[in-house]
Amino acid sequence: MRPMSLVHSCSIFTGSSFIKTTPINNNKPTFKIHQRPTIRSTISAAIVEEEVVKLQQKPKPTFNFNAYMLGKANSVHKALDESIMIKNPPTIHEAMRYSLLAGGKRVRPILCIAACELVGGEEATAMPAACAVEMIHTMSLIHDDLPCMDNDDFRRGKPTNHKVYGEDVAVLAGDSLLAFAFEYVSSRTEGASPARVLAAIGELAKSIGTEGLVAGQVVDIASTGGQDIGLDQLEFIHIHKTAALLEASVVLGAILGGGSDAQVEKLRTFARCIGLLFQVVDDILDVTKSSEELGKTAGKDLLVDKTTYPKLLGLDRSRQFAEELLAEAKQQLEEFESQAAVAPLLALAEYIAYRQN
Repeated sequence: MRPMSLVHSCSIFTGSSFIKTTPINNNKPTFKIHQRPTIRSTISAAIVEEEVVKLQQKPKPTFNFNAYMLGKANSVHKALDESIMIKNPPTIHEAMRYSLLAGGKRVRPILCIAACELVGGEEATAMPAACAVEMIHTMSLIHDDLPCMDNDDFRRGKPTNHKVYGEDVAVLAGDSLLAFAFEYVSSRTEGASPARVLAAIGELAKSIGTEGLVAGQVVDIASTGGQDIGLDQLEFIHIHKTAALLEASVVLGAILGGGSDAQVEKLRTFARCIGLLFQVVDDILDVTKSSEELGKTAGKDLLVDKTTYPKLLGLDRSRQFAEELLAEAKQQLEEFESQAAVAPLLALAEYIAYRQN
């Protein structure tokens, strides 16, 4: 597990701001004018004060989270649909598209875009990276559902990839999505310097290798059915298996959007908190919701004797832990609170904490 204070610096940007001041001319004589206020000036002051009070009482515009998510999800889906076309050999491309376009919340790509916009970047700059993250996430789901892994028959309310195309094609579809993700982000990203694109690619690679997703998956497999799994090992699994890719989603957006090193690290910590939060909530939902509500097999962790937060902490303490992670995540965004662009990340953190599927 990478330490929370570890700084992954793509480059160092320095700058200065100056305030020009004009010295006061103290040689000019000053006069004190004693004048009784007129009725007109008194009324004017009262009117101004009344208008100020009205402005202060005027409700601030609220952030429409549902509209935001729908708009961004549609943009992401359109970009994903255009990224992979059916060509020879058709079967592998059909299998890739089947899982990639199967729906889902698109939380990771939206986090990438929101982070990019928060530090002053544009959606178009982040979109290739956002698509790449979703391609890799889809790869992990295809492989995770295989009989040799979690052996799931349904994903997002549909038969899993290997149930439709067979295990052999499903493995290759996941491999193809993984490879294409790096090709896509490296060849399609515009509006960011080559150094930033390279830094983003490095972050993405690290998040899915033996320092990220793969590490978490291997320890997860080895721990299934174990009797001596503690909180430290469970956190290692989920920081790597789940949080690493969520972290990369946010960090990629911040890097490509032009964020400073300090901003990138604040957003990294935010993302790690919501990444772990995502898994804690996932564990809670697995024992409190039905398969129909989740769109996947419910109660699966219990059946295979998998270590989860509710199993170790109990349901109430797991919910409390989720609230603590949410509070810590929000704290990382405090320096951005003066910017309207922080609203999506705050809302996404709450969505992850209180989602029902």
